[in-house]
Amino acid sequence: MNTGQSRLPLSHVVIALLVFVLFAQAGTRTGFAEERRVVKLAGTANLPFSDGVIAGDTLYVAGQEGIDADGKLVPGGIGAESKAALARIEAIVHAAGFDLKDIVSVTVYLADIHDFPEMNQAYKAVMPDPKPARATVQVAALVNNARMEISAIAVKRK
Repeated sequence: MNTGQSRLPLSHVVIALLVFVLFAQAGTRTGFAEERRVVKLAGTANLPFSDGVIAGDTLYVAGQEGIDADGKLVPGGIGAESKAALARIEAIVHAAGFDLKDIVSVTVYLADIHDFPEMNQAYKAVMPDPKPARATVQVAALVNNARMEISAIAVKRK
């Protein structure tokens, strides 16, 4: 006998409850619509990018060239540029409240892949162990005729 009432199968009710619970918890999890904070070094206020962006427990460091406080490439070639770029990354990381040991990934862009050994020597002297994951690629050109640029991602350890 049909009373005009329909019943949902139990599996549909269970799935609906599971979806409800997952979405309810999503609002309390970190990583969902995190507030972002920006890190800007002195001398970069007029540039159309942030030196670093913090989202949750993660810091994204924009590509840094080996420049001085006036925004000019440091003299001395790839070794000097690498040291200056790494010093800028360290300054951004510390300004964000992170540490070099929090860096988990690095990308190095070289104008000439033959500069790799000298860049790598500067990199090894600065980056703490265990070293972050890293990709190094040769590119056609870099802004300001730089020989290299380095970007990084850091995750705050709990």
